[in-house]
Parts: sequence; structure tokens; C-alpha cells
Amino acid sequence: MATMKLGSKPEIFVLQDLTWRCTTELESDVVVEVGEMSFYLHKFPLLSRSGVLQRMISEYQAPADGGGMCTLQLDDIPGGAKAFELAAKFCYDVKIELNALNVVCLRCAAEYLRMTDDYAEGNLITQAECFLVDVLANWKDSIKALETCEGVLPTAEDLHLVSRCITALASKACGSDAAAPVVRNASVDKDALWNGIRSGDTTSSAAAAAAAAGMDWWYEDVSFLSLPMFKRLIQAMEAKGMRDESIAGAIMFYAGRFLPGLKRNTSFSNALASYGADGSGGAGGGMSSRNITPRAASVSAPSEGDQRYFLEEIVALLPTKKGVASTKFLLGMLRTAMLLHASPLCRENLERRIGAQLEDASLDDLLVPNLGYHVETLYDIDCVQRILDYFMSSTDGIGTGYTSPALAEEGGGSLGIPQGATPSSSLSPITMVAKLMDGFLAEVAPDTNLKLPKFQALAAVVPDYARPVDDGIYRAIDIYLKSHPWLSESEREQLCRLLNCQKLSLEACTHAAQNERLPLRVVVQVLFFEQLRLRTSIAGWFFVSDNAAGGDGARPHAGGAIVPKGTAAIAGCPQADADSDVEGDAPDGKETITDVKARVSDLEKECKSMKQEIRRLGKPRRSWSLLTRKCGFGAKVQQAQTAMSGK
Repeated sequence: MATMKLGSKPEIFVLQDLTWRCTTELESDVVVEVGEMSFYLHKFPLLSRSGVLQRMISEYQAPADGGGMCTLQLDDIPGGAKAFELAAKFCYDVKIELNALNVVCLRCAAEYLRMTDDYAEGNLITQAECFLVDVLANWKDSIKALETCEGVLPTAEDLHLVSRCITALASKACGSDAAAPVVRNASVDKDALWNGIRSGDTTSSAAAAAAAAGMDWWYEDVSFLSLPMFKRLIQAMEAKGMRDESIAGAIMFYAGRFLPGLKRNTSFSNALASYGADGSGGAGGGMSSRNITPRAASVSAPSEGDQRYFLEEIVALLPTKKGVASTKFLLGMLRTAMLLHASPLCRENLERRIGAQLEDASLDDLLVPNLGYHVETLYDIDCVQRILDYFMSSTDGIGTGYTSPALAEEGGGSLGIPQGATPSSSLSPITMVAKLMDGFLAEVAPDTNLKLPKFQALAAVVPDYARPVDDGIYRAIDIYLKSHPWLSESEREQLCRLLNCQKLSLEACTHAAQNERLPLRVVVQVLFFEQLRLRTSIAGWFFVSDNAAGGDGARPHAGGAIVPKGTAAIAGCPQADADSDVEGDAPDGKETITDVKARVSDLEKECKSMKQEIRRLGKPRRSWSLLTRKCGFGAKVQQAQTAMSGK
């Protein structure tokens, strides 16, 4: 911390109770009262330095009885008794030390007392101004000086001390931000536990990215400022061109310290205790509840109205750019806004922001407790549906990953996944949201108060083509049917219309075929499509086998289809190219027959494994025989074995 020493004489002031006395040979002839503190001083040192004290002493009229000393009242001096003590010592040329914590108050007190160079060369105003230049050249000292401005408003505003501190801080932070690299895709720690659900810290991806790049070094320092000062500092940084990511990171850090509700496992009282753990008090006296800072939170807990005002101001202060504030942080703010009954405009703002980047949300953060006056369900389904509607309306097909059905068919494979890319790294936003909503539906499905129309409405918002596989929605429907056994057959069928039986995996089909909760019509559809899938798969294998062993021209297939020789006939089979290569290289077709034998053996093993799995799940033996006969699988295998033995 920068310091400046003034004066040359030793200490001559002595404090007794609430009275400062000057221990000199001369008896005091003037008393200055500042609040509850009294200063017994001498007129001459004061007259030679202060224009205000000179005027007050000259205008003082002694009582009619002629008794008592000259008494002056200075209750409204900026900085109070502490600032006047330093000014009085300066008048007596007693050694004092200026630092970042007292220079602002002393500068304001000197202005109030009119301690200019007109009365003495190198007076207190000049000395304080010279030292302020050194203070504002250092980040830490500038922060401390800005904090002390809180106690001497509006004098500090009139002297432009606040704006000077803010400008100095903004310039230093922006200079560092411009030199720091941008880090993207930072991971979010998820190790906290709330209500039995894995929950992450309120640290956002933007804040984590800033930390990795060394951009967050100033976040903690500015988090101790009051809300008005913090807002002015952020606005000054925006005006100087600071990146939205850095601004959002500072705002999220600031909100996380002041709003304990952002952390689900932290109560407000615990948060206040942590704020006061460092033993630091407020920056200055006279602050209103709306100016309270996290450092002063241990002194007086802000009311619900103050917290609501704080949250609404923070939401309005966040940059509008998508992605700079993490979805986790925004959902935490939304939960807190509901708890504090924030304005509808504030909540709508948060819901729209969340909807614009819903693909980045996690399931546990999306489980927003229902805090309405008429609580029906455990979680706020209507809020999630509004967020989902905002997401669907914000996607435009250009740069958002919103893939239309036509584009999905042209690209082939899973929806939104380019050729050769891995699903985990290339999922489109709408596919990620579809998976997220399937998980959400499964979490809320056990709620017996969740009405069928509300469940259907939420599930129907996501289009069918957004789900590469329907296992997630099937699981949610099954949980809902299990928790609502009173549904009629028509309601069950209506609910199952959300399900595309053609997009169920083998495990889901096996489960659905034995699921007594599903309508019979749905079970029949599952069996039909699974049979069709097995027939198509087996036929594809034997198309390859028959064409590989048949020679030139065309020959009838065992199933009755005429399959011409060549790769065009088997283009739909993933093994077509490999089989063609084997056939071209093998002498007399020996390697081709060996390959077919191996494939038949693999099919037999796979069918045996499927049979054991169905037995384990309780499927009767007779049903397996019936399924294989319907699929034509047994006949195909027998024909293949006969053909190979003949060769």
C-alpha cells in the first residue's frame, strides 16, 4: 500500500474518554465538537490553515455572562471525527501518514474546511491531491480508495473522486483483458449434492474460462463494492471495450457472493457467517441497505426486498450476448427470482436467456422447485415448458444446429451428426435438448399430481426427428404409466402416441414386449417392427451370401426375390464392399465360402445369446420358437448350412 508522511513534530494529542486534548504549554482556547467527540485546541494553528474555521471563529459570539471557551460545531464534516483529527494534526504540523484508506476522507474534509494554498503554501488539499495520483496508479489502492468513497458521498462525487477511481480501475482491467487469450468450452465442476441430485457449483463456464486465462484476477476485488459502485464500474468497463465474457464472469462472481440462494446447499444464515469470517466490516458508515456489500453482510442481513432489488439489477446488468453467462448460473438466478418473487419481467428475461442456450443445461439444474402460491407439482413444469418454447422459437436452422428432417435424411446416420464425427462431440443442440427433456420427463413422471395433458404437452414440444433413439421417451412414458395406474386404456394409447416404435433399441423392444402397462396395440406395433427389423437384417446377410456364391448373372433368392450379381444389388448392406473384395481375391471361391460359414456361425451365436436373454427376462420358450418361425430365421440358417455342406 502506498503511503505518504506529512508533518515533523511528535505526537501531542492525547485521547481521554471522548475528548482529544493538545498537550502543550498553552491552554486551549477553542473547542471543536464533531459528533460525540470534542477537540480542545488553539485558535492560531487553525486560523492559519482553514478558511472555514477562520470564519467561524471570527463570527463566534461569546455568551452574555462572558464565561466558557469558543465552541464550534462541525457535525457535518465529511469523514467525521477521524478525518478532523488528521486535519487538526496537520494544522499543528504533527506527523501523520496518508494511505489509500484515509486519503479520500481527508481530501473531502480538507475541501469542507477550505484548506487551500490561499491560507498556507502546501496546504492539505494540495498534499492530498498529490498523493491521490500515486494511489490511483495502483489497482489495490484504487479499490480501497473507491470503497472509502462510500462513507463520504456526495462530497466525493462533487470532487470527482469516485469517477477518477472508477476510470483508473476500468483502464487497468481492460488493459489486462485485451492482453489475455480467450478460453472456450471450460468445464463446470459438478460435485455438490442437493436434494439427492448431483449439482454443480455456481462458477460458470465463462468464469472458469476466465480463470484459466488469468482474466479473473480482479473479480474478487470488485466483489466487495456496493451495488451502485459495482454497476458504474461495469458500465465503465463496457464503455472501454471489455469483452462480454469477462464482464459476465465478474457479474456472476459478484452475484454468487451476495445471493446465497444461488448455491442450493447453502442457507442464507450460513452465507452471512461466511461473509463475516474474515472479520472485516463495512467500508464506511451511513450506507443504506441497498448499498450493502458482501463484506458488510455480517453487520446487517439484507431484507428480502433488498435481495430482490439486487437480483433484478444484476439480471439487467448481464450482457445480452448468448453464452457469456452459463446456463447453470441463469437457472440458479431463476430459482432465486422465484423464491424472492421477483418481477415478471425479470423472470421472463431469465427464461428467454436460458431458452436461447438450453442445450448447455444439465438435468439437475433444470429441476426448478415449484414455488408458486398454488403448488400442484413438485417441480415447475410450466416454467420448463416456457423455456423449451423459447428454445424452439430461437432456433433458425443457421448456425444453431437446428437440423430439419430433410437435412437429417441427406446426411444419414444420427440426427445432426456429420459423417465421420463422434456423437458426443457433434450432437446438434436440438438433439441435446431432446435428450435433456427425456431425462426431465422421467424425473417428473413419478409425481402423481402431474396431469396427463401437461405431460403430453411438454413431451410433444420436441419434434420426433430430434430423437435418434426413442428409448428416453419410452422410459419416461413407462414411469408415468407405473405412477398413474388409474389411467384408462384410451388415455394410455393417447400417451403412447408420443412414442415411435421403429426407433426403439433392442433392449427397449424386449422390455416393451413384456410390459403389461403398455396398451396391447403398442405391444403389437413393437413386435411387428422388431420382426421387420430382424427379417431385414437377416435377409441382408443372406443376400450377401447368395450373391457371393452364385457367379455371374442373376439367380433366385431363397425368399423369392431375384437378386442380380454386382454391388448395386447389395448397396444397402454394410458388408457389400468387403464381400466383393474377398470374392475377387479368393481362388475358386474357397475364401468366400469360409467367410459365409463364419458369418452363419456368428448369427447362430447372436441368436443363442438373444434366446438366453429372453429366457432370463422370463419369456417362455414357445414364444421364441414362434418369433423365429415368423421371422423365417430358422429356415434361413438351415438352408445356408445345407448349401455349405453340399459345396
